[in-house]
Amino acid sequence: MSPSSDTGFTGSIPDIYEHFLVPMLFEPYAQDLAMRAASFHPSRVLELAAGTGAVTRAMLASLPESTEIVATDLNQAMLDCAAKPGTRRPVIWQQADAMQLPFDDASFDLVVCQFGVMFFPDKARAFAEARRVLRSGGVLLFNVWDDIGSNPLADTVAVALGKLYAPDPPRFLQRTPHGYHDTNTIARDLAEGGFVAPPPRIETVARRGHAPSADIAATAFCHGTPLRGEIEARTGASLDAATSACAAAFRERFGDSEIEGKLQAHVVTAQR
Repeated sequence: MSPSSDTGFTGSIPDIYEHFLVPMLFEPYAQDLAMRAASFHPSRVLELAAGTGAVTRAMLASLPESTEIVATDLNQAMLDCAAKPGTRRPVIWQQADAMQLPFDDASFDLVVCQFGVMFFPDKARAFAEARRVLRSGGVLLFNVWDDIGSNPLADTVAVALGKLYAPDPPRFLQRTPHGYHDTNTIARDLAEGGFVAPPPRIETVARRGHAPSADIAATAFCHGTPLRGEIEARTGASLDAATSACAAAFRERFGDSEIEGKLQAHVVTAQR
């Protein structure tokens, strides 16, 4: 089980996450999920772990005006950041725990979650809750990161911090964002949550991640995720020093100009 600090998207993290991390890592997959969501022609959509709204905004563009979207997250600060710019049409923003959803049975056609399942302390329970609120024939659609070795941007940060804080490096990236990549485990948890037949479909999807500079890429990871708390809890190097070390590692691996690297994730579709 991940520490509770792994879900601590508070303070300045939401704004940094939205401005630096979302464009680099999440936008390509937000467009992918929104396209897939539209193919199911839902009338009512529940989004879990909506974060700062990357998928929400993408679905607003891809789904008909008549489709109702309820976007939830455990962290109110993330929802506040998501709602702040406004949206082209109404969205219901609601704080909610995926372990205990405050919605009626069979009340949604589609449940969507982008890179949030990894943070759920009990995946099978969360899947069972998603299934409970889905109508018959409804779909659970989500993605999770593949292993960190298949994602060189995150791997660069993990390696750099491993050297800086040896023998006790921060392991948030390996433990949580990239800690739920085994497809057999995902299928098992879905089955325990009631998604047995038809069998879930799991696709591995590669994209490209971009950041304007090494400094921005390093700031995104070190300041815009709960990795920040792990760094600040350690002695020997400050948050600024850790960020500088990661920026240097990005420059060494990707060059001095725009940072570009492979992203890889699993996209999962499960029908009720």
